[in-house]
Amino acid sequence: MSNIPSSPTATSDNVQLLQPTARQALLSHALTGHSNSPGRSYLASESPEGRSSTPIDFDGLSFPSVGARERREDTEAQRAARIQKISGAVRTILECIGEDPDREGLLKTPERYAKALMFFSKGYEESVTHLMNKALFQEDHDEMVIVKNIDVFSLCEHHMVPFTGKIHIGYIPKNGKVVGLSKIARLAEMFSRRLQVQERLTKQVALAMQELLDPLGVAVVMEASHFCMVMRGVQKPGSQTITSSMFGCFRDQGKTREEFLSLIRRNGV
Repeated sequence: MSNIPSSPTATSDNVQLLQPTARQALLSHALTGHSNSPGRSYLASESPEGRSSTPIDFDGLSFPSVGARERREDTEAQRAARIQKISGAVRTILECIGEDPDREGLLKTPERYAKALMFFSKGYEESVTHLMNKALFQEDHDEMVIVKNIDVFSLCEHHMVPFTGKIHIGYIPKNGKVVGLSKIARLAEMFSRRLQVQERLTKQVALAMQELLDPLGVAVVMEASHFCMVMRGVQKPGSQTITSSMFGCFRDQGKTREEFLSLIRRNGV
């Protein structure tokens, strides 16, 4: 862990967070499963690229891609058709690289890969509201909470090859609002199971934590190895990319940030 930086590396700049009234509506939704705002409301703000510019939309989707809702609402028949369409595309790829998709070893590969890709990208259709499942609590705790060494697996959106590593997430509760520890890991899993770049993944996790808990601060550090740098291109096995995103007291107070970075470097208690 000695290669973790002593200061933020890929922090977010000039991010517009929701107003307190919107945040409270969101927290109510996450805690109770009900929203006070019907339809496409206070959280919906689409960017030209089709991604939401706010951390969490009215229906719990977070930074949804343009086709995320359609995918989530697929019927069983529509899901089967989607997999079949991907399978056809994979068969074409096999032909284009000079393979025989009809030979024994590859006969079922297109369908296998289609199903695998749906799993690798399942984060698109997952809802933060469902993921949190009423897991926000009131506790008499006002010190740092850290979940570190969370294994994450994602696909680079540039080459669609994996990047894998660990993410460390910390926050300081405000007014006793805490979240179930396993939900922190699930949040990282949700954002990683998409086509991603590491910088955005790190920032999305931090933004979602900030929005859900309204804590005094959030800190996220991620270390990963990118197969697009290992298997192709510069071909540098062993290289690691480290990104960070910090909000609130972790960004504004050097001692708080240093405490977090020191704790995630430590092995054992």
